[in-house]
Amino acid sequence: MAKKKSTIVYKCSSCGYTQPAWLGRCPGCGEWNTLEECMTDPNASSARLNADGTAVKVKPVPMARISAQENERILTGNPEFDRVLGGGATKRSAVLIGGEPGIGKSTLLIQTAAGMLGKGRVLYVSGEESAGQIKGRANRLGLNVDAVEILCTLRLEDILDALDSLKPAVVIIDSIQTVYSAECGIVPGTVNQLKYCANELIGWVKERDSVLFMTAHVTKDGIIAGPKSLEHMVDTVLSFERTKDEVRFLRAQKNRFGSVDELGIFEMESTGLKCITDPSALFITRRKGETPAGVACASVFEGTRVFIVEIQALTVPAKAAVNRVYSDKIDTARVSRVAAVLEKRLGIKFSDQDLYINVAGGVRLTESAIDAALAAALYSARTDLPLPEKSVVIGELSLAGEVRPVTKQKQRIKAARDLGFEKLTVPEKDVGAVTTENIRDLIKVLFGK
Repeated sequence: MAKKKSTIVYKCSSCGYTQPAWLGRCPGCGEWNTLEECMTDPNASSARLNADGTAVKVKPVPMARISAQENERILTGNPEFDRVLGGGATKRSAVLIGGEPGIGKSTLLIQTAAGMLGKGRVLYVSGEESAGQIKGRANRLGLNVDAVEILCTLRLEDILDALDSLKPAVVIIDSIQTVYSAECGIVPGTVNQLKYCANELIGWVKERDSVLFMTAHVTKDGIIAGPKSLEHMVDTVLSFERTKDEVRFLRAQKNRFGSVDELGIFEMESTGLKCITDPSALFITRRKGETPAGVACASVFEGTRVFIVEIQALTVPAKAAVNRVYSDKIDTARVSRVAAVLEKRLGIKFSDQDLYINVAGGVRLTESAIDAALAAALYSARTDLPLPEKSVVIGELSLAGEVRPVTKQKQRIKAARDLGFEKLTVPEKDVGAVTTENIRDLIKVLFGK
């Protein structure tokens, strides 16, 4: 249903009677000169309008009169998805999911729709696929989605009519770039269309105990297409990433109801996205022989859990006058800084070498606790000396060559021991671990140099 354009009406200040033209005497109460000009709000929903069509005036309320409201969550039936959301989807919230084509956004959402059927009615709106295609995907994945309401349309007005009629607990829009409103033209995907349509949908769920999931297209650089204000409008922004194999990573770039440090790990199979409960199995290479040079293991915290990752380094003589750093999963500036510390404090030259850095399993690492392990991998690659078997290196590296403490060291050590690692090198004293305070001590402990 298209919204009315802004109109001017005349309202009686005495009885509230309204009419489209001015009169000297109010037909409702008979008072003279009481009709005043006012304008209806075209963007206000029917719940925010008076009976006469004028907008309800919103007044400020003292904070002392407001009672705190706990955020009630709904489980999606997907443990990894719930983890990234902060423990489940929060009612009256909007979630935006971005990812490259074919990564599995629609698969994740149809699985979510099937998992949330017991929480209320579920409306799945698709502007990219037909109802038959969606049902075919659900059948291939072995999902029972018979109770899911499917709406294949591009018009925002059709979606709002369906929302008012069904009043679903879960609303899925796949994708927001395909939705358009007659108020903003007939071409979907424009800046005005995205802002207007998203605002109307978000406004609907904010007034009810519903959850809104929207998928979004991304640019070739991997960022969500459209205006940045779209990310500010929603409560949670999730990014779907993948490695060269079938592993998928789900990260929160913004989350008003939880942490942005959580990482969801999935594996794409013929039956859909499968949750990975033991991430260390993906990030550690199981070898029968000795550990080669250039490989070091680090203990990494992602949100509430810790796992061990394998950092791989390779150094070769530079092919040009200036050396280069090739690193996708660890920031190249961090790699250059650690190499510079090694060159300055140990006298081993990296400025004439091209540096190649990889992380087994393809996970992206950002925390500073990997500095010591990265330094050990670079030193091992440059000298061709392997690290001791079953060793884990923990610590942050300063520009002065100090190995500094990191947060949650005990949990990192416990996770390493549970996975069978015996030789632990840490910056603070701990039972059964070797303590190192600077880069020279670290290299001496690991390589005997």
